[in-house]
Amino acid sequence: MERPEPELIRQSWRVVSRSPLEHGTVLFARLFDLEPDLLPLFQYNCRQFSSPEDCLSSPEFLDHIRKVMLVIDAAVSNVEDLSSLEEYLAGLGRKHRAVGVKLSSFSTVGESLLYMLEKCLGSAFTPAVRAAWSRLYGAVVQAMSRGWDGE
Repeated sequence: MERPEPELIRQSWRVVSRSPLEHGTVLFARLFDLEPDLLPLFQYNCRQFSSPEDCLSSPEFLDHIRKVMLVIDAAVSNVEDLSSLEEYLAGLGRKHRAVGVKLSSFSTVGESLLYMLEKCLGSAFTPAVRAAWSRLYGAVVQAMSRGWDGE
């Protein structure tokens, strides 16, 4: 008997959340591999990063990774009632739009998230776990995409 989805998500996230910064760095390293054009969006004090490595090791960016992992954590905690995060996620969408992130880039973020989960979980990253996370991520992006509406 397959475990229910929320349980699969919570269980797999427990493994990741033991070292969020490490796994978050894997996620973003993968993201920059897949979509190098995103790198220039990350600028702190108007300083352009010369390489993904440069970006991934900066304190400001590590702070961003921590925040992203906290958002995923909130989604996992509310997996059975994502509507409670609607406003928060729409606001997050608006913030990302304001700095020039395209909604289409979030599908690459989703791929990077699945890649990180696979690297972290190994054989525990079953097709059922992948499907559960894809659905959760899809719902999060849908809520965030309200921040792009009304353009």
